[in-house]
Amino acid sequence: MSARQSGLSEDLGRIVGRDHVLTERERLLPYGHDESDLGDHLPEIVVRPRTAGEIAQVLKLCGNLGVPVTPSAARSGKSGGSLPVRGGVALSMERFDRILEIRREDLVGRAEAGVVTGDYMKAVEAVGLFYPPDPASLAFCTLGGNVAENAGGPRALKYGVTREYILGLEVVLPTGEILRVGKQTIKGVAGFDLTALFVGSEGLLGIVTEITTKLLPLPREVQTALCLFRDTAEASRAVSAVLAEGVLPRALEFIDDVAIAASAVARAPYQFPPGCGAAVLAEVDGNVPEACAREIERVGSVCERHGAIDVLLAQNESQRRDLWETRRRISINLKALHPLKISEDVAVPRSRIPDLVAEVQAIGRRLGLAVACYGHAGDGNLHANVLYDRPEERPRVDEAVADLLRAAIRLGGTITGEHGVGLAKKEFLELEQGKDVVALERRLKAFFDPAGILNPGKMFPGA
Repeated sequence: MSARQSGLSEDLGRIVGRDHVLTERERLLPYGHDESDLGDHLPEIVVRPRTAGEIAQVLKLCGNLGVPVTPSAARSGKSGGSLPVRGGVALSMERFDRILEIRREDLVGRAEAGVVTGDYMKAVEAVGLFYPPDPASLAFCTLGGNVAENAGGPRALKYGVTREYILGLEVVLPTGEILRVGKQTIKGVAGFDLTALFVGSEGLLGIVTEITTKLLPLPREVQTALCLFRDTAEASRAVSAVLAEGVLPRALEFIDDVAIAASAVARAPYQFPPGCGAAVLAEVDGNVPEACAREIERVGSVCERHGAIDVLLAQNESQRRDLWETRRRISINLKALHPLKISEDVAVPRSRIPDLVAEVQAIGRRLGLAVACYGHAGDGNLHANVLYDRPEERPRVDEAVADLLRAAIRLGGTITGEHGVGLAKKEFLELEQGKDVVALERRLKAFFDPAGILNPGKMFPGA
């Protein structure tokens, strides 16, 4: 341990307690990587505070010393946002794990930032309420990470992303100030909307410690159908056709042939039949069973008119769970085909989904790479996973990713629908937003973080 590391760990121990300062290499290792496949970046120290006041003291100390601080939660992100690329301190939010209140009469909940999203959803549903944002990693990702990345999920088609459900936040600024922003009411327009500014800021402006969410009544009825197609072109066109029909499912997921092949090799809970080259997973919800049945039948009819060879309606909760488990495990299952992959999450206007799928396939053919395309096609957000076998193939993979991001922008879309810019896509930010907008964002970052210590090396080109 260096003299700097030793002195800093002692100072941090006086703030959070010695048991919550980690310096041994084997204990630092889990904090040096996430789900992005962007390598290992070990911090020098991990600190695990328990209160906003402790975080404020940590940030003041590190600011005075010029030590980088990288917020860390479940490390489930796919853009490298929680990687401590400059070393320094990884500030873990794992002890912020309490659900503080669920106010059924107000349709409001309040929880600490380290609460696992799936646990929050279950607690809310236990009292007849509903928290719609449902990222694929909901079993282990946290509310604070969802706020940092403005996470989405399949249900964003009908209900929107995390930002739509955040009423207020407690945030610790890099300078050590503790702020409460937002409100506890559904309506409220006093002052600047600082809550929205922090949501999706990827941990660059402050560390969220507490979150107040809007909740909804829990829908009483859910109907799920899997529509099977011969090829991806038919399936992608069917997605646009369903929405043009005036139907708004709560989820409309696209699955391509590569993802289907991976599900077979990995023996997913649902096994696609022979001859199936693509699929659309649709789900509707509401309070009247007959109305939901009519809606899902309309979705199936539209898909059949656009080439579906079969429409399977989940007959019970077990079948529905198998379909969704198969969908949620696609990212993991793809490694059964190739051990290495880069996950991208571009979004385009919904009418351009067929064009995006065609572009993805063309990029894969041109570079000789398997590229899986799946995800939230109903809201234009697709995950393109570039698969490969050996590290020496990485330059070709990076070329495919660059071509994919440029294609999304060319089609009127964005380089990231929900994973964030982070470390992975920072060199493409100006391509989408332009230099003037990025320059303004840099000035905002400098205003909130004059010492430049919080999550450095992320989001901005050349950072």
